[in-house]
Amino acid sequence: MQVSPIVQPTICECKKFMISNKKIKDNILIVIGGATATGKTSTAIKLAQKLDSEIISADSRQIYKEMSIGTAKPSKDEMQNIKHHFIGHVSIFDNYDAGTYEKEVIDFLDLYFKEKKIAILCGGTGMYIEAVLHGLDEFPDIPGDIKEKLTVLYKEKGISYLQQELKTKDPGYFSKVDINNPHRLIRALSVIEFTGKKFSSFLKGKKKKRNFRHINILLDLPREILYQRINDRVDIMLKHGLIEEARSLYPNRHLKALQTVGYKELFDYFDGKISIDEAIELIKRNSRRYAKRQLTWFKNRGEWEIFSPQQIQEIMLFIEKNL
Repeated sequence: MQVSPIVQPTICECKKFMISNKKIKDNILIVIGGATATGKTSTAIKLAQKLDSEIISADSRQIYKEMSIGTAKPSKDEMQNIKHHFIGHVSIFDNYDAGTYEKEVIDFLDLYFKEKKIAILCGGTGMYIEAVLHGLDEFPDIPGDIKEKLTVLYKEKGISYLQQELKTKDPGYFSKVDINNPHRLIRALSVIEFTGKKFSSFLKGKKKKRNFRHINILLDLPREILYQRINDRVDIMLKHGLIEEARSLYPNRHLKALQTVGYKELFDYFDGKISIDEAIELIKRNSRRYAKRQLTWFKNRGEWEIFSPQQIQEIMLFIEKNL
């Protein structure tokens, strides 16, 4: 992974930033990745305006129509002039995963590239981005009762039980997976129990052919600045009605889609397990930890050119160079 030097564009270079789709031969997918609160949305919008492009969300939480404030969806004003796709298009009651996302986005891009040559994929869900760029490995369909049994064990015995089970049954995958993500652990253990094979044996790593080239851009900030932005974002969410949104979703708190930062902490508050101040502090802490895991994923997967979100001109020069 290369770190982009800070380049000061000349006036004449800046004038060239309106790139015409008609002059580009290949289909291009510009990927804007990064941790939460790094400014991905605003950066993608600025690029889309200059590139006459549309934005595809790669955020596994923004896909749900019932979750808006806690997932930091783009505002109506932000989406007014630039078309956004795969935001709020499914329900928390739907069975949706990265494989479904891959198929839907690839089908969308097949049609999109008949009209335009540049699209922007923007988000912090690494698995969604990986699915679009290279495809996912195929796994057998697992009966619901196996997943349900493991979910019950997780609730009864905690995440340490799942971690130990996976470490024993598939140490290879255990060394790679985010061991603090119970959904990943349950998924792996479900496959192991149903097939009798290691989960890692299904990870072929074979990349699928795509009808586009991709340009990978990673947004990053100094850790102390990022963490302050995360804390500030939580405060803004609370001001905009996060508690009320979480309360409206509380009756469905058992759903997988709602087992996520910003909601589960408030559900514990509603249950009387913690105070509101404790819930807010936990949201901030867990959001910071989530950001750290996101950055670790990006920096360990693929080739990324790193920029600050303020370096729009430098990002445009990099894109132009790689078209």
